[in-house]
Amino acid sequence: MFYSDESVKVSPMGPQHITLPTRANARAVILLVGITCLPEIILTLLEASGLGSGSARQELLVLGAFWSGLLSGWEPVYPFQHLTMFLTHALLHGGFLHLIGNMVATLALGGIVVARIGERGFLLLYAMSAIGGGIGFALLSSSEAPMIGASGAVFGLIGAWKFWEWQMRQQLNSSMRPLWRSLLGLFLLNVILWIALSGLLAWEAHLGGFIMGVLVTAIVTPSLRYRV
Repeated sequence: MFYSDESVKVSPMGPQHITLPTRANARAVILLVGITCLPEIILTLLEASGLGSGSARQELLVLGAFWSGLLSGWEPVYPFQHLTMFLTHALLHGGFLHLIGNMVATLALGGIVVARIGERGFLLLYAMSAIGGGIGFALLSSSEAPMIGASGAVFGLIGAWKFWEWQMRQQLNSSMRPLWRSLLGLFLLNVILWIALSGLLAWEAHLGGFIMGVLVTAIVTPSLRYRV
């Protein structure tokens, strides 16, 4: 069923709390989470059995992490690594805690994205946001250390969610203050994590993913239109 922006009634004082439609247990979201979890599960099993002894994880880092040096003259391990790393970095994580945090967020936000732009749209947004995370890291970070994790993609989903909330608040004539407060909280969370992790937080990827998510949704969904 569809409803367009013309079908939404505007009141002088819109609701403060905005809830966006969601589609639980979408196949594309579950499949993506499963694929993303697979490398960390295999690495953990290898390390637990003593077969990996850390070498398998290191090899995957070399092959799949985002290495800024590959954009400035480093020799790639395989052809087009300087391009594939913009996506493959989102499939690798630094451990189960890192993985679980990103995948819980993906499951929570994925249904909102699927409800709005469908399963293919979700996959496209996720991939573009991962690429945006790589772009942000390449442009803003001077580190030569590898960057891994799906956080850039997750922040792209957050960017889409917040853009759609902005659309809804604008349409319903609701206050934007809760939206700005949530964005401020997101910023403070990144600051706290950056301090807690002694600077080992790729905030550049978070910012790049968020901006890409907003840009993609602004282009794909310029008006308030849902598919539920």
